[in-house]
Amino acid sequence: MAYPQETREKLRRAYIFGQMSMEIAATQSGIPFVTARRWKKDAQDAGDDWDKLRAAHVLAGNGLEDVGRAVLTSLVTQYQTTLEMLTVDAALQPKERVELLASLADAFNKATSASKKILPETSQLATALDVIQRLSVFIADNHPQHLAAFVEILEPFGDEVEKNYSG
Repeated sequence: MAYPQETREKLRRAYIFGQMSMEIAATQSGIPFVTARRWKKDAQDAGDDWDKLRAAHVLAGNGLEDVGRAVLTSLVTQYQTTLEMLTVDAALQPKERVELLASLADAFNKATSASKKILPETSQLATALDVIQRLSVFIADNHPQHLAAFVEILEPFGDEVEKNYSG
């Protein structure tokens, strides 16, 4: 299926400037994740590296606090995405699943602990994000038919979380 150029640009903006994960940006743009990934790769091959632009956008922000927030937000987004993939990957053996979950939890705890030095509100934000993450797992496990709606609501709700917990 051919998509209009506006759809590709919407995906690019959501990923670079909206700091969304590729999965969420694809959902918001109304395209399959594999298509989004292909467009990103095609752009990179043509010299338009979305990851470099995304990083530059973060660094051009308003200082260390914004960079810290962006890094933590990116980590939490990746954490949530990985957790969702672990939930649905039937090929993973229970032992592998437990090891991956332990590794994810350890990485999250270390990043949260380190970010407290530059972001005093991290503790509150981490708690809020943990609740959101637990809710996403609960929905995926118990109400998978509602996961797409949850993802659609999650992006604008993220603005509310940021407004209330980012100092």
